Amino acid sequence: MLKLMAIVLAAGQGKRMKSKLYKVLHQVCGKPMVEHVLDTVDATACERKVVVVGHGAELVKATLGNRAEFVLQAEQLGTGHAVQQAAELIGEEEGTTVILYGDTPLVTAETLGKLLEQHTSAGAAATVLTAVVPNPQGLGRIIRGENGQVLRIVEQKDCSAEEAAITEINTGMYCFDNRKLFDALKLVTNNNAQGEYYLTDVLEILRKQDETVGAYIASDFSEGIGVNDRVGLGEAEQLMRARIVREHQINGVTIIDPAATYIEAGVVIGSDTILHPGTVLRGKTVIGEDCVIGPQADLTNTKVDNGASIKYSVAVDAIIGEESAVGPYANLRPGSVLGRECKIGDFVELKNATLGDGSKVSHLSYVGDAVIGKDVNIGCGAITVNYDGFNKSITEIGDNAFVGSNVNLIAPVKIGDGAYVVAGSTITQDVAANDMAIARVRQENKTGYGEKLRARAKAKKERLSKL
Repeated sequence: MLKLMAIVLAAGQGKRMKSKLYKVLHQVCGKPMVEHVLDTVDATACERKVVVVGHGAELVKATLGNRAEFVLQAEQLGTGHAVQQAAELIGEEEGTTVILYGDTPLVTAETLGKLLEQHTSAGAAATVLTAVVPNPQGLGRIIRGENGQVLRIVEQKDCSAEEAAITEINTGMYCFDNRKLFDALKLVTNNNAQGEYYLTDVLEILRKQDETVGAYIASDFSEGIGVNDRVGLGEAEQLMRARIVREHQINGVTIIDPAATYIEAGVVIGSDTILHPGTVLRGKTVIGEDCVIGPQADLTNTKVDNGASIKYSVAVDAIIGEESAVGPYANLRPGSVLGRECKIGDFVELKNATLGDGSKVSHLSYVGDAVIGKDVNIGCGAITVNYDGFNKSITEIGDNAFVGSNVNLIAPVKIGDGAYVVAGSTITQDVAANDMAIARVRQENKTGYGEKLRARAKAKKERLSKL
């Protein structure tokens, strides 16, 4: 089987984006556009991937790492010139080369597979990925011969009235016989108004050499959309988001309001999970089966096990165990780990805290830098005081312990298995297993002192009014 290679053109600055960030690094559904393209290429089992970089080369390389080989297009002298930069790496290879653009995140592996299949079955030297669009204005038209071969590509400004009526357009993506591609590139000139070397000229050169030049029409014309400005970026985001939502629905996820649900590429969701409106799932979030997520749940890089529920809450780099319930209005910061059947209630914040099975922090509490055992109850307003202004310290609470309301646990401190900490206590020393700790100032009632305080306040007010 012939070697399969890919060249991704990603050298443009993208001035119309009006951004300090280079165009191909702008994100669509949580991932840089050029990464979406490489994901698609990877799914076609390409043996070599070459990314042509120019503006922002070092940042593009840093983003992609070892996913590809890189060549530099120091001057932007056209698409043909960009592809020529890969000659030293793959110019002498025998095989098939796919050429894509780093700003076309919507192209799918399925479409590339069909493009390659048609290219191979036709024995073509080149095959163009085309699309039929409702409005071809400004796009290059595909001119075919009687046998269906591509005769040429005509740009809008050069179209006759008959050619302008054609709705099949060039997406700018191709398959080539690799050796024939690089041989033809040597014959491309820049004798045009722009003084650039165009990749489309290769097709005409191959036709003159009696080579077969074919075309494959993408079933969804949006796959060929290239992002050139923020308007296009928003349109690509909308189209990909709809595609992602549909894939999850097909896989058994109930999404109550797709238009009000945001799911980034790469998120995994199990069957029979329900997503309510306002749900935002980002990064490497993985959700199990039979979960209820939302309304208004915002999860980033979070693992949610089967049967858990989360509503009106935020979680980042957290783990939520089976049948656990989070929210409303909880904040799970990085390092939060819940066991099975835990409950995190309203206005609770966790940070770098592990809770054992069945433990509960029901409301108005902060638990940070803590290791909490099984079946622990932490009352309203309890706080692990983990920071002394210089260092973070750990609070440890054993199984079946009870921590009452408005308790301050001054870390480092250990509360033993089965221990009780009475409401309103400030704990600075360890509490042994099954002991009860109480740390309050003794109450003292001063008879009639309330009247004295009011009289004092009234006298002060009168003095101030005379000044």
